[in-house]
Amino acid sequence: MSNYLGYSVAELEQFKGFWTAKEIEQQPECWRETIAILDQHRALINDFMTPILAHSDLRIVLTGAGTSAFVGRSLSPILTQQTQRRVEAISTTDIVSNSYQYFAEDIPTLLVSFARSGNSPESVEAVKLANQFLSNCYHLVLTCNDEGQLYVASKTNDKSLAILMPEKTNDKSFAMTSSFSSMMLSAFSILGSGESKSKDIESICNVSAGQVKEINKFIGTIDNTEVNKVIYLGSGGFKGIAEESALKLLELTAGKVVISFDSPLGFRHGPKSIVDDKTLIFVYISNDQQTRKYDLDLLAELRRDGIANKVIAITAQLDDQVSNGDYWLADDMQDATDAGLLFSYILVAQIYAFQLSVELGNTPDNPCPTGEVNRVVQGVTIHKFNN
Repeated sequence: MSNYLGYSVAELEQFKGFWTAKEIEQQPECWRETIAILDQHRALINDFMTPILAHSDLRIVLTGAGTSAFVGRSLSPILTQQTQRRVEAISTTDIVSNSYQYFAEDIPTLLVSFARSGNSPESVEAVKLANQFLSNCYHLVLTCNDEGQLYVASKTNDKSLAILMPEKTNDKSFAMTSSFSSMMLSAFSILGSGESKSKDIESICNVSAGQVKEINKFIGTIDNTEVNKVIYLGSGGFKGIAEESALKLLELTAGKVVISFDSPLGFRHGPKSIVDDKTLIFVYISNDQQTRKYDLDLLAELRRDGIANKVIAITAQLDDQVSNGDYWLADDMQDATDAGLLFSYILVAQIYAFQLSVELGNTPDNPCPTGEVNRVVQGVTIHKFNN
């Protein structure tokens, strides 16, 4: 019988965690399937993207709601660097309420929509508003649901291309895991550039399968007995990963733990006040030589303060500053760019969130059974914008 994240299927079904555990562990397999799908549609993608990228003043907006929005926040700094273009991450929840501000500049725009279901009211409305405000707007839809409104609508718009992720990424659990990372990989593959892109993708697919078990074993060594606050810190794209990490833990623990996220430099400007002896801190360490200096400075400071219950460095490169305390090492990723590390690092957060959820007696597949929060958001009223 199969087991996922160290639990048998019977155990997972008993505490209602089967789908969450399976969908976390299956991600490396999903990533290989995602790349195969993109390769299959490479000519179609190139035909769509080439004339769009010919616009010298092109604006690329990465959008989504909740976890889908954090795909964009994780990728935008990396894609800006790689493409030397204007790449912004703006959530659909911001666009819908303030479209007249975010779309005030009428220039050629590629709206990249990330959506697990493609049925969130804000995601559907954001596409409509973009077309209403912008005279030349293109749409790249990366979704996991072939029956979703975004995917279906894209079929009748000649300025839209929808790419469907592998079927298994349409997560059945409450929290997005496979969908998040597979859509992120798709966007990186389609929009990224530079010699390192192919190398990163190869590393992501080949190395991460073994990492799941290594991470799960490491997470099992963390003593959460005296922990009631968890903080994630990361620079650049890792700040987006930190935000998604915080949301994943918030969702799966149903708010039983105080969660926060920030950048290492930003953390000193007030948020550091939250740290006490019941605080666990994860610091995502960059492979970039310059960024890494700032990450390690704060890591050393937090350890030197001696206030937090535990400070854990998540890193792909080992040195004295990292090894002078608790750390998890992403083996064989020491030469990866930060884009490649996004995928290894988010696995750490997902597995920790799952294991802590189980430890707290939650039901990971549906951590909010009373229905205040839903898998596809409900209760949103869309108010028509009149020019």
